[in-house]
Amino acid sequence: MMIMNKEKRTQIFTRLRDENPNPVTELEYSSPYELLVAVALSAQATDVSVNKATRKLFPVANTPEKMVQLGEEGLKEYIKTIGLFNSKAKNVIKMAELLIERHGGEVPETRDELVALPGVGRKTANVVLNTAFKQLAMAVDTHIFRVSNRTKIAPGKNVDEVEARLMRLVPKEFLMDAHHWLILHGRYVCVARKPKCNACIIEDLCEFKQKTSD
Repeated sequence: MMIMNKEKRTQIFTRLRDENPNPVTELEYSSPYELLVAVALSAQATDVSVNKATRKLFPVANTPEKMVQLGEEGLKEYIKTIGLFNSKAKNVIKMAELLIERHGGEVPETRDELVALPGVGRKTANVVLNTAFKQLAMAVDTHIFRVSNRTKIAPGKNVDEVEARLMRLVPKEFLMDAHHWLILHGRYVCVARKPKCNACIIEDLCEFKQKTSD
């Protein structure tokens, strides 16, 4: 499996940083708990649909205590426009109960404690660790998986392989924000069906063979 050389990778992240020096998640939140709920709701859903729901939900329930008071049926009313809302409502309420029971209502700052919560997988935990707590973590979603493999920045057969390679290969100075740059690049430029190679700022560095020309 060919992996691009270090100099090229450094150039790629330098360009992504120059274009967007302070990248942020497109999910709207104002506390680690709001971010945790938003990320849990965003599985197999768009950030746009989640933001639409949480703009109404968070003024009513933005702490684990308020979420438990709202209850599963109450929560469903706010998130019924999001895919898989039944199971997500169940998980978010259970998650709130466990945060109160085990963590005094605070969001824990370790991956092991986060993934022990209902509805929280490694990807969700990594988003929270990186975005809310400024820890070096790489949440590999479909966009990051695609960009890493297509460009050859950090190819891998599965998300765990890609995550491990990115953590090892992305130069340290870029590691904190790399997750956001790669997601945004995959969401808007290196899109799934037909990448917009002509609009890509790293097109000359990318090692994808079937580049598009229009």
